[in-house]
Amino acid sequence: MSMEIICSILFLTIVIPMGVFFMGERKAKRFKNALAVNIISFFSVLVLATVFVFTGNAHAASTAAAAAVTASDTFSTGMAYLGAGLVTGLCTLGTGIATGQAASAALGTISENEGLMGKSLIFVALAEGTAVYGLLISFVILGRV
Repeated sequence: MSMEIICSILFLTIVIPMGVFFMGERKAKRFKNALAVNIISFFSVLVLATVFVFTGNAHAASTAAAAAVTASDTFSTGMAYLGAGLVTGLCTLGTGIATGQAASAALGTISENEGLMGKSLIFVALAEGTAVYGLLISFVILGRV
């Protein structure tokens, strides 16, 4: 039942910001309002999902000590998955920002001097490398789980 609740709340986090965006006045402020509602609803769903996932009971344990160990293992496994997701997501976000700036500078450089295309593409590739490093770190984290 908790999965149905999380899915319905996740659906609402998509529908409510769209409603705020389309129902608002035709001003620049509606973009800010829709973004604020989207951010607030996303992080609230993230907190609710974390509470639902990490507060489950260990049904397979027969004693209290075994239940404590199982709950501890479940918590550490969940935190490892959360860490791997954060590493991948934040590295990808940083890569998007860096690639946007490096690629726009590279295009400006290429438009002035085509001979500098190789050098400018190196900087774009360096920015893309951070996403690969984040993905590798998440694989290392998931490999230890």
